[in-house]
Amino acid sequence: MQAIINYLHNLVPLELFKGMWVTGRYLFRRKITVQYPEEKTPQSHRFRGLHALRRYPNGEERCIACKLCEAVCPAVAITIESEERADGSRRTTRYEIDLSKCIYCGFCEESCPVDSIVETRHFEYHGEIRDDLIMTKEKLLEVGDLFEQQIAADRLADSKYR
Repeated sequence: MQAIINYLHNLVPLELFKGMWVTGRYLFRRKITVQYPEEKTPQSHRFRGLHALRRYPNGEERCIACKLCEAVCPAVAITIESEERADGSRRTTRYEIDLSKCIYCGFCEESCPVDSIVETRHFEYHGEIRDDLIMTKEKLLEVGDLFEQQIAADRLADSKYR
């Protein structure tokens, strides 16, 4: 008797019909695929993308060269060199982030006491050579100037949840 049941199971591809039934159920439903370049999905205000250095409203850079972000970076992707100014304040002369090393953990952003280094929601960037993925101080300030309104709005939205 068991041999006959096994023969019928082998003769009728039951698993194939089950798979086709699942495919048929979804065939006429509304599609949920996003056509990426034309359509974009909503992002969280806490998304961690491209890094940026912010400025104060008077145009001066915020970074005080405390080097906390460099110390806390688990991937050792941040390099900072600083010097003291004539007025006694300390500012960076070199601030570099190697994006090929960065793991986008956000520790640098959390450790910054003056909210200088931030991660924007911009994720559509690439580099064709390794040097394209090394963000210098000038590039970081440029990105910060470009996305300042979005960064400020994200900080405001984030403060509502604290």
